[in-house]
Amino acid sequence: MNDELVTVDPQPPGGRRNAGRGIYWALKNVVLGPTVRRLFRPIEVGAENVPAAGAAIVASNHLSYADWLFLPLALDRRITFVAKADYFTGAGLKGWAQKRFFAGTGQVPIDRSGGRASEGALRAGLRVLERGELFGIYPEGTRSHDGRLYKGRTGVARMALLADVPVIPSAVIGTDLIAPPGKIIHKVISPTVKFGKPLDFSRYAGMSDDRFILRSITDEIMYAIMELSGQEYVDLYAPAAKELAAKEKAADDEAETSPQA
Repeated sequence: MNDELVTVDPQPPGGRRNAGRGIYWALKNVVLGPTVRRLFRPIEVGAENVPAAGAAIVASNHLSYADWLFLPLALDRRITFVAKADYFTGAGLKGWAQKRFFAGTGQVPIDRSGGRASEGALRAGLRVLERGELFGIYPEGTRSHDGRLYKGRTGVARMALLADVPVIPSAVIGTDLIAPPGKIIHKVISPTVKFGKPLDFSRYAGMSDDRFILRSITDEIMYAIMELSGQEYVDLYAPAAKELAAKEKAADDEAETSPQA
């Protein structure tokens, strides 16, 4: 993974940050937002829990790529997200559109394989928070393959402690029915976007390197998300759960075709 891609500064020199804000405003208020609202009529709950000013992390579950549309629409403030690097490298018309949207609005690509790339995304997220802005993140690290809520990565906790900002739990409901994997739009329904009360972790100040503290904070965040979303929680990382499900399906398929079945 190219470190330059992953560590891109959401506030680059030369005025490009303002250009990104312009694209974001146009997409949300003129090009996409009004059409999406009329078509889907999203239900928004708890937006008053998001502060009108100041830095904060918005941590949400992740059911569909459509989450990127409905979460920002629910708020007056701009959210900068950690976006998986795949969204910046896709092919064809869809890949071009995704890249233009995410890059144009200042989103931060992340390589989910960890290591230096994840550190770069963390630094980029901290720069967003240092400017007093909202930073959005999906602690599961990837979309849920079966609609359940999976174990969160501790990067969200480390970022909250390093930046000394609150975490606002959030949940999207129904976006997996609108745009399941492999579908652009499968069904037109009204999704729900919820925001919970801000979570304050200032009591753990200076403990950003304590992995037990980071796990405790992350689990608290995931519990709050679970309460908002109503999802079943699974104490596994999403990629591991998906791999396990694939192996179980392969075993079932093999049993079905076995001559001794």
